[in-house]
Amino acid sequence: MRNKVQLGSSNVYVNPIGLGTNAVGGHNIYPNLDEQAGKELVRTAIESGVTFLDSAFMYGPGRSEELIGEVVKEMGRRQDVVLATKIGPKFIDGKMVMENSAGFLRDEVDKALQRLQTDYIDLLYIHYPDENTPKDEAVGVLKELKDAGKIRAIGLSNFSPEQLKEANKDGYVDVFQGHYNLLNRGAEQIYLPYTREQRISFIPYFPLASGLLTGKYSKDDAFQDFRATLPHFQGEAFAENLAKVDQVRTIAEAKGVEIANVVLAWYLEQDGIDVIIPGAKRADQVQSNLKTLDVQLDAEDIQAIDEIFK
Repeated sequence: MRNKVQLGSSNVYVNPIGLGTNAVGGHNIYPNLDEQAGKELVRTAIESGVTFLDSAFMYGPGRSEELIGEVVKEMGRRQDVVLATKIGPKFIDGKMVMENSAGFLRDEVDKALQRLQTDYIDLLYIHYPDENTPKDEAVGVLKELKDAGKIRAIGLSNFSPEQLKEANKDGYVDVFQGHYNLLNRGAEQIYLPYTREQRISFIPYFPLASGLLTGKYSKDDAFQDFRATLPHFQGEAFAENLAKVDQVRTIAEAKGVEIANVVLAWYLEQDGIDVIIPGAKRADQVQSNLKTLDVQLDAEDIQAIDEIFK
């Protein structure tokens, strides 16, 4: 098991394998979710040594935070768990509206504290930038909340590289969460050089490309949820991606682990990526993801995977 890692320059430390919780109460993302199964997922994660739970107002909306708050309170394990959540957007007539104003951020943090049934949030993100608020001003509000003890670390998600730089003008940003996986490696050029230089932890979202990088799909699979709209699940691209994943299967089988473990272990070998938050829908998937911490990739493995997904 790897040691706990530091988030940015903050005093927050986590197990490198966390849990993304959009399938816990995220009824607007996945149809037919079972809330009791979601709570069991969180409970199993905490009991198994996951210390980092990543949520967002947008999952539910708000329901993911409520269910996590219930479990953490029932277990009496608040001090063992690092709770991360994301503020915004707001929903007006069913449409997402981005908002980063000072009043909105302060109000939403108070609401998130209530939903999570806690008096502090370990890592608070602005989920999306708005068009009007200067980015460093929005982060300045989070710094005030940090100084007041309501949050412990400051995060941003979905900001462009330029917006991230503007937001971090005073060096307050601890974590940036961005789209990154073996099928979408743009962050290696556009984000990671800056986040490494600034000691900002880069946390990839969609690390397993919505399950495509787990090796569990075949060319005959059809999707009825949001995956049906994703380019890497379409036609020729889907077939090519499955073929690449099959090449990783060889490495995984030689090590006696799952493909997902090899993929996640490869990310943790990349300079600037210290933490992964794979999602899960079932408790056994959480335990399987944790086995990543026992996977040893040598230089040859790392190079081979890099070449497959160039």
